[in-house]
Amino acid sequence: MNIVFSRDSQVRVMENIVANTEKYFGQFCSLLAAYTRKTARLRDKADQLVKQLIDFANSENPELRATMRGFAEDLAKVQDYRQAQVERLETKVVNPLKLYGAQIKQTRAEIKKFKHVQNHEIKQLEKLEKLRQKSPSDQQMISQAETRVQRAAVDSSRTTLHLEETVDAFQRQKLKDLQKFFCDFVTIEMVFHAKAVEVYSSAFQTLEKYDLERDLLDFRAKMQGVYGHYDTQLLANTNTSPSVLQSLASQGTLQVQLSRANEDPEHPHANHGRFSLCEWVVKGQPAHCVCGQGGHLMLPGHSL
Repeated sequence: MNIVFSRDSQVRVMENIVANTEKYFGQFCSLLAAYTRKTARLRDKADQLVKQLIDFANSENPELRATMRGFAEDLAKVQDYRQAQVERLETKVVNPLKLYGAQIKQTRAEIKKFKHVQNHEIKQLEKLEKLRQKSPSDQQMISQAETRVQRAAVDSSRTTLHLEETVDAFQRQKLKDLQKFFCDFVTIEMVFHAKAVEVYSSAFQTLEKYDLERDLLDFRAKMQGVYGHYDTQLLANTNTSPSVLQSLASQGTLQVQLSRANEDPEHPHANHGRFSLCEWVVKGQPAHCVCGQGGHLMLPGHSL
């Protein structure tokens, strides 16, 4: 009977090992699956950031455009590495942990089988004890009961040995798999971060080389170009009406002599750029007007 109780305590230890494995491996699987999903979501958000950076770059000056596009390309490379990280985590860590439930189920089935054999042995022992108490003189019945107890004990010993081998193999495989899972996890993380650091270093250099002053020069030149366009529009809006020209023509001969300000830097009225001076004569009296690049005419009395 003492042997039976010893086996019973042994089974409790085995059940605790399997239950502990099921509990913590299940938690590892759940947490690592969540970790992988969050990494995938981080990749998606970074992809959105890359798209916004490219859209922003297309709206800026050439210097900033080139810098932001280069930064966006590096950030996109990091997300390619992150995608590989997600796939490897799923393949090498999460999926094997999910499949571990089958091994736990199989080991529990072996323990259940052993407990059934053990219970049968205990029942045979109990029957033998009752028979000895009720009919101590019935040696034939007692002998048959002892034979059944011996058979049950042999089955129990054989099952116990098999269960010990099964649980030992389970424990060995569990420790080996645990080591492999987290070694793979750390390797995947190291590979990703090593590649990411390399690309982020390139991104940092790209941002550091950005020439802010050159971009400001482009911006100021662009602003001056906008103002010039605005002045030209003013000239266009103050163009001489046909009725005024007809009136001047009826009063005398209109002679217009064009001269480009940029062609004669010594000219006292040189404006070097967008406007030139015109000399004209009405009834023999000289006067001046201003001609824009678009050929718009400003007569005396019409201010810019």
